[in-house]
Amino acid sequence: MDEQYGTTQIQGADVQLARQSFLTSVFGWMFLGLALTAGVAAYVAASSDMISWFEDHSWAWLVMFIAQLGLVVTISAGINKLSYSVSVFLFALYAALNGFIFSVILEAYTTASIASAFGVAAGMFGGMAIYGYVTKRDLTGMRSILFMGLIGLIIGMVVNMFWANSVLYWFVTFGGVVLFCALTAYDMQKIKQIGESGADAETLKKASILGALSLYLDFINLFLFLLRIFGSAR
Repeated sequence: MDEQYGTTQIQGADVQLARQSFLTSVFGWMFLGLALTAGVAAYVAASSDMISWFEDHSWAWLVMFIAQLGLVVTISAGINKLSYSVSVFLFALYAALNGFIFSVILEAYTTASIASAFGVAAGMFGGMAIYGYVTKRDLTGMRSILFMGLIGLIIGMVVNMFWANSVLYWFVTFGGVVLFCALTAYDMQKIKQIGESGADAETLKKASILGALSLYLDFINLFLFLLRIFGSAR
C-alpha cells in the first residue's frame, strides 16, 4: 500500500515537472519572439534609408503580410510534419517580419502612448492567462464562438477600410480587445492540457513552438487593439 502510494507520488511529481518545463518553454519562446519583433522594429524605425525604401516600395508590405499569413498557416497546420529546428526558424522568421510592421507603429505613435498600451496589454494578458490556467471551467466549448468572432472581426475591419465609419471602428476595436482576452484564456487552458497529456519529449518541444505562437498572436493583437484606444499620433 505504501509502495503504491509512493509510486503515485513520484509519477505525480514527474507530471508536474513536465508541465512546468513545457510552460517554461512556451513562455520562453513567446518572449523571445516578442523581443525579436521589438528589436527589428526599433532597428528599422531608426534607419531612415530603410523607412524611405519601404515608402517607395509599398508592395513590400503586401508581400510581408502574405508571407506572415503563410508562416502562421504552415506552423499551425504542419507542426506534426515539421522538425523542431524548422519550427523554431519559421517562428523566428514570423516574429522578425512582424518587426517591420511594428516599425511603422513606432513612427506613427508617441512613445508614451505605446508604453501605456503595452502596459495595459501586459496586465490584461497576464490576468487572462492566469485565469485560463487555474479555472476549472472547460473552455473548449468557446472554440466555435471564438472562431466566429474572429471571422466577424476580420470582416468588420475590411468593411471599415472602405466605409470609414467611426461607430464601426470603435465597435471593432473594443470587440477585438474582448476577443483576444478570451482567446488568451482559451489558448492557455489548451497549452496546460497539452503539458499534462503525457506526450513524448519531441512532441512537447514542437508543441511549445505552436503554443508560443498562439500566445504571441494573442498578445500582439491585444496590444494593437489597445493602441487604437490609447494611442496618440506623433
